[in-house]
Amino acid sequence: MQTLTWEQAARATGAGGDPEAAVRQAYREAGLSEPEQVLVLASPAAGAVAAFWLTGDASRRKALEEAGSGVPEALFATLRELGEPGRSVRDAVRTVPWERARAAAYAELGPVGWAALWDQTGGRLWPQVDQLVTALRRGIGELGDEALRQVTLDAVLGQHDAPWLSAFDRLGTLGPLNGQAGLGTPEGHGGLGASDGPGGLGASDGLGGLRRVAESAGWWWPYERVAIVTERPVELHLDDLGRLHRADGPAMAYADGFALHAWHGMPVPAEFGAAMRDLTPERIRAEDNAELRRVMLEHFGYDRYLAESGAQPLHRDETGTLWRIELPDDEPITMVEVVNSTPEPDGTRRTYFLRVPPWVQRAREGVAWTFGVAEEDYRPERET
Repeated sequence: MQTLTWEQAARATGAGGDPEAAVRQAYREAGLSEPEQVLVLASPAAGAVAAFWLTGDASRRKALEEAGSGVPEALFATLRELGEPGRSVRDAVRTVPWERARAAAYAELGPVGWAALWDQTGGRLWPQVDQLVTALRRGIGELGDEALRQVTLDAVLGQHDAPWLSAFDRLGTLGPLNGQAGLGTPEGHGGLGASDGPGGLGASDGLGGLRRVAESAGWWWPYERVAIVTERPVELHLDDLGRLHRADGPAMAYADGFALHAWHGMPVPAEFGAAMRDLTPERIRAEDNAELRRVMLEHFGYDRYLAESGAQPLHRDETGTLWRIELPDDEPITMVEVVNSTPEPDGTRRTYFLRVPPWVQRAREGVAWTFGVAEEDYRPERET
């Protein structure tokens, strides 16, 4: 079995393990009968539509089918064959085991120890995962109305439960699966297959199945008779800060075609990537959405935009050249062009464009601002 860190588990793509078996284990550990049927779907969007349809009345089901929501028509035929799913058992499967394990850990460690544990584990991972969860909920909501987005709040998050599972895993509360190791942590504190520590809580606390789902699947919805479990994405592209980001295609994509497009975390239209390949200054100026226009400028390059748009410098002095890009219905972009005084190994000198506030009127004033000093106090011994 491949060894992964919890961070890698949260970002994993493609098929992994046996999600149906993992879901059934989670039911058993919660003291429930296994679901009669486990429906495996390709994306959280399809899962949300299925949960919305199964728990709705006839009018809601009809409205959802007529709207389409971007899911295959065959899904509705499958849902009609399933019958009633029964009540949600999310509390029994996920909430109760979590609360029990947290209470035991809190009692053992105390408030200070618990806070320190969370800071070292889930507290580090959650900000990254939260961005993915928020983006997914937004994207699913755009397929229908607010009610469809609300259904996502009833999901167990699978791989995106990695932050809180990692905290209990560090304590050794996730028992071994059939004696085999599972996910691990880079510091050797144990992973999804960590054995119980001295006096540990053990798999009897109902976390073993949840761990296995986190290792193998995405979001899932547990009901008495039916469990809906969804697969992980087939593609995931992030920037250096862990935000969804891709210029030439979807930043997150699933096997059924559901996808999220983003630029450094900002949602963009699906056709935006194609538009980025054929950008011109005229196309940038014609974009009505100010945020998208800024993205276009960033991708196109400020220096290239200045050169191809015929922009005129606002001010020049010994420190550099001040440029301003006027944008419709937005504040201007003001930049100082400076040349590195230290030559490169080949003898050339690199040119840099420094973004400065729009109120800057002189090049020296702008360069001084980048160093956090007033213009009159900017007296470098050597320009760089």
